[in-house]
Amino acid sequence: MRPPSLNPLFASAEALTGIGPRLLVLLKKALALPPGVTAPRVLDLLWHLPNGVIDRRAEPSVADAVPGTIATLRVRVLKHRGPPRGNTKAPYKVACEDETGRLDLVFFHAERRFIESQLPEGELRYVSGRVERYGDTLQMSHPDYIVPPERRADLPLLEPVYGLTAGLSGKILGKAIRQAVQNVADMPEWQETGWREARGFPPIREALERLHRPTDAADVSPTSVVRQRLAYDELLAGQLALGIVRQGDRQRPGRSTIGDGRIRARLLGALPFSLTGSQRTALTEIEADMAAPTRMQRLLQGDVGSGKTLVALLSMAIAVEAGGQAALMAPTEVLARQHAETIAPLAEAAGLRIGLLTGREKGRTRAAVLERLATGEIDILVGTHALFQPDVVYRDLAFVVIDEQHRFGVHQRMALQGKGGALGVNVLAMTATPIPRTLLMTHYGDLDVSRLTEKPAGRKPITTTLVSTDRLEEVIDGLKRAIGQGAQVYWVCPLIETNATSEMAAAEERAAHLAQTFGDQVGLIHGAMAGPAKDKVMEAFSADRLKVLVATTVIEVGVNVPNASIMVIEHAERFGLAQLHQLRGRVGRGSRQSYCVLLWKGPLGNAATARLEMMRDTEDGFLIAEKDLELRGGGEVLGSRQSGAPEFRIAEVPGFEELLTAARADAQMILNADPTLSSPRGMALRTLLYLFEQDEAVRLFRAA
Repeated sequence: MRPPSLNPLFASAEALTGIGPRLLVLLKKALALPPGVTAPRVLDLLWHLPNGVIDRRAEPSVADAVPGTIATLRVRVLKHRGPPRGNTKAPYKVACEDETGRLDLVFFHAERRFIESQLPEGELRYVSGRVERYGDTLQMSHPDYIVPPERRADLPLLEPVYGLTAGLSGKILGKAIRQAVQNVADMPEWQETGWREARGFPPIREALERLHRPTDAADVSPTSVVRQRLAYDELLAGQLALGIVRQGDRQRPGRSTIGDGRIRARLLGALPFSLTGSQRTALTEIEADMAAPTRMQRLLQGDVGSGKTLVALLSMAIAVEAGGQAALMAPTEVLARQHAETIAPLAEAAGLRIGLLTGREKGRTRAAVLERLATGEIDILVGTHALFQPDVVYRDLAFVVIDEQHRFGVHQRMALQGKGGALGVNVLAMTATPIPRTLLMTHYGDLDVSRLTEKPAGRKPITTTLVSTDRLEEVIDGLKRAIGQGAQVYWVCPLIETNATSEMAAAEERAAHLAQTFGDQVGLIHGAMAGPAKDKVMEAFSADRLKVLVATTVIEVGVNVPNASIMVIEHAERFGLAQLHQLRGRVGRGSRQSYCVLLWKGPLGNAATARLEMMRDTEDGFLIAEKDLELRGGGEVLGSRQSGAPEFRIAEVPGFEELLTAARADAQMILNADPTLSSPRGMALRTLLYLFEQDEAVRLFRAA
């Protein structure tokens, strides 16, 4: 159960004074809500961080106020002067003074009754805003704050500046956030005392107070002890949650799966090449995990073209040798069908029975697949998220491979695991996106990791060149010569159709342009096409009936046409490093020398230049991944907004890696010493888990 002291933070933002339905809609636009949260809560206001401050601490006399600066002035209201009758453009003015001089407060389109109530003649008021000179007169247009002396404390001398949206003022948002801070109860300290004191971290409630009601402009800086404390808290909650999930997996009995090697021997015998050293190492690790009496949770991380699919097939063969079934889940229909086609010849040679199930299989076709699966006539089922739908019943699912793991959420992974009965299934997650060490810790800390670091024998390096779009026709002439020698070409564009507000070439437009040169040898594929239409185009390209395939990034992962040896990426400066690397990996798969042409349009910024030069200089996906992390930051590298992978609300701060490493070590130490979190610090850490919404981990922990 969530500690009752946290309940006010999980209430709707409407519980705060002044927040009605209209403001709730605006808050939803302004705040970054976590996945699954549809309406802003008090907690979401707390995590909406300021990006600067307005300093209102200067309190000069009127005579000493400097035009062009923000000032807070104590004045007496003298006289209201409305605009002349019929002149709606003239301002409403309120004359004020102190003992040193006069100041006009100026309002346009003013509601006279409201201003008179705010500024009664003869009364003292504090006004804060930007002072300007108009002729010989000092004035302040639309003061940010007008407060009587008895409410002087309501005027924030250091006012945080927040990200806003149209219709939402900083004043209203700031007031709501200050109320949210007041709803924070005292919480037990969960950070280790020595660590916290050595860094000068304040208690959690004080940290939130200083962040949203700063007493020093430095409090809102990402390097401040306030922000660093909160960043560490978020990282510690995440690492503790991953540790609990991992601990739960290790404690729950799993399925020991031991094969006799007969199917693997047939598979290896059908290969025209030998396994690489890292493939053999990965298979040894997987085999040991599968044989253990606990649930396997392993990530197979391999660069483009490193042979992950073969490792997956050999691993699934172990399950079949032991009398069970295996499933391979891919994020798209194109990739699922590609996997099925890739493994089919080897599977046939080894006597493995393969089935395919995606959203497209319907009616009798689907019913036939489900019947064969339930009776055990399918050894390996390949498909999309259709694999874990309620009506999909396996005779004996023992092993699951999840390709491009970061595109699936934890719930999808658990749903597929649940198809394996009481003992669950052994899980191998795969990714062709090389992941830096820090992201492995944050996104995959609950998984053991195997790495494929070599490319299969015979793969030639890909020559990468950078070419300006000004030389587009030269590139097309070069393609004409290459196609004349039997080559096939991918041409990737960032958009599906022309957008009037964008300079990026559209795939449809480019296909039409290339067809003027290459005629009906040009095909087009993009994400908005129906599945059968995509398959028809891919089949024609695979069969070499099409020479040029114009595509959006739908071909980024998994498409395998060995004869395709040239990759042209248009507007390459608009793509991220990881995506460029994935796209380039579609070529270099056959015996022909392969090329990647990165077409760019200037002017290029420093980051775009660094990305393109990195692509030209190396094919090492792990080096590229580290550079991508450096250029983009941890929250973006895996495309977390699209994929459901964790996205930090606070932790993207200078010193991220050091904090993450410390949080990981701290979480491991805690769970080793107090696996049930029942000590005083353990109980405090339960509060931390709830505060940062690691409820899934808490549920798993309670069920373990």
